[in-house]
Amino acid sequence: MYTKKIYFSGGDFHELQEVFDGVPGVLNVVAGYISARGVKSYVNPEPRTVENISGIEVEFNPKKMDLSMLMDILFSVLNPYSENNLGVYYATGEDEPQVELHMNFIANRGKQPAATSARLTINDPNNNPNFSRKCYVAAGRLTNFSAAAENHQHYLKKNPEVKTDIDFTKLKTSLRF
Repeated sequence: MYTKKIYFSGGDFHELQEVFDGVPGVLNVVAGYISARGVKSYVNPEPRTVENISGIEVEFNPKKMDLSMLMDILFSVLNPYSENNLGVYYATGEDEPQVELHMNFIANRGKQPAATSARLTINDPNNNPNFSRKCYVAAGRLTNFSAAAENHQHYLKKNPEVKTDIDFTKLKTSLRF
C-alpha cells in the first residue's frame, strides 16, 4: 500500500499525537523531534533552519485521507494566528505545492478583496497591516525526524488522568469524515 508522511509541530506533541490517532486514513502517528531547512512563515519569510522542535509524524493513506484535511484538523485544534511554534513540514517535494496552497489560504482567510465589483481598488485592506491577522505557521522541507522515547509514544492513552487543553471527546464528535 502506498503511504505518505507529513510532520506537524505546535503545542504539546502528546496532545497532537492523540488528535491524529484514530483519524480515518491515518495509519500511524509517532511523537518525536523535527529538524527542517528552508522554513518560511508569513511573519518572517526569510528561510531559516529549525532544529529539534517537538512534533509528530503522521503516516497516512492518500487514497483515504487528503493532506488538506489533515491540515484542517491541525488548524481546528491550534490557532495559526498565535505564536506557538506551529509548523507543517513535508518530506517530499510533491507535497510542497499543496502545503503552500493551504498555507496561502490560511494566511489570507478573512481578508477582504482588494477590488470592488467595478474593478476599483478603494482602501485596500491588504496595504494596511492593522487590518490583517498575522499567520505564524512555518512551512518547510523536513531534514530529519527522530522518534521520541517509548514513554512519550501514546502518552495520553497510557496516562488518561493527565489534564489537556483539548477536549478530545468534543473534538472526535465534531470531526466528520
